Amino acid sequence: MTTVYDFSAKSIDGKNRKLSDYEGKVLLVVNTASKCGFTPQYKGLEEVYKKYKDKGFSVLGFPSNQFGEQEPGPDSEIAEFCEMNFGVTFPLFSKVDVNGEQAHPLYKYLTSEKKGLLGSEAIKWNFTKFLVGKDGKVIDRYAPTTKPQDIERDIEKALKS
Repeated sequence: MTTVYDFSAKSIDGKNRKLSDYEGKVLLVVNTASKCGFTPQYKGLEEVYKKYKDKGFSVLGFPSNQFGEQEPGPDSEIAEFCEMNFGVTFPLFSKVDVNGEQAHPLYKYLTSEKKGLLGSEAIKWNFTKFLVGKDGKVIDRYAPTTKPQDIERDIEKALKS
């Protein structure tokens, strides 16, 4: 496995989705949660998605319940929450683990490609973000505190390359 395009994941509505469907696009892959202090970032993620989606960009949201059990509900509840509260239209996937032995293979790849603080591969909290270039390789990793709009310059640069 050498790029994100080598992976697949189940969409929030239960369909298997090949990430190769996004080949040639710049991606922002984010682990999300509905009951987190960073949950309002859904609004910023949606704004960045709408601003750049016609230029070859997408946000991919991966709900996870691994941090303080802040995503306890089923996929259908998560999808409804995101749509009703934040108008989310970017692709959401089925709830996954992002750390540990049961971590989704995509997250094992992302965290091995871009390590976090002090070289740690582990995701520290909800709303950790990975920017992926058109070639499917990880460009950078951003902390949960980094707002989506603070990544726009990097998104624009990736879209131009």
